[in-house]
Amino acid sequence: MKKLFVIAFAAFMTLTAGAQQLGRVNFNELVMLMPEMDKAREVMNTSQKEAEETYAAMTEEFQNKYAQYQQKQATWTAAIRESKERELADIQQRIQEFQQNVSQELQQQQQQLVAPINEKAQKVVADLAKAKGLTALFDQSQALYFDETKVVDLTPEARKALSIPDDRTLESLQAELQAQAQAAQAQ
Repeated sequence: MKKLFVIAFAAFMTLTAGAQQLGRVNFNELVMLMPEMDKAREVMNTSQKEAEETYAAMTEEFQNKYAQYQQKQATWTAAIRESKERELADIQQRIQEFQQNVSQELQQQQQQLVAPINEKAQKVVADLAKAKGLTALFDQSQALYFDETKVVDLTPEARKALSIPDDRTLESLQAELQAQAQAAQAQ
């Protein structure tokens, strides 16, 4: 009886182990190539450009006032010179505060823009995994090893569900971003 139980248990474990199906997905690729991410990058680039323009204007103001200070300091009274020095120090402090604040705000903006994109991709991937009856789904970038013959790749189906064109790749995205950066530098 004990032998029969062991054989039945071993057979059951073999059947249940075979019924488990694992999947993988390249989550980073999905998120980076989603149309929504293009819009988020556009918003971030606009915000970054506005921050750079504001910083440049503040720096130019400081440089102009500093040049004026150097030219005229010998002719000013002590009170005027002290006033101009305080004004320069105030501008420097505003520039430093701006740099710190804008950096934090840009990071927060990026997190706010990317969070719903990540959530959408996660939902689509989870729904596909459930529909396929997968037991577990792994991110391709985190897996050290997987047997291609025993793992279902959900990336192609997820790309379709997320409206990512077939011809769009991380390499083509990188080329697009480089071309945009070069065009911006040329202006």
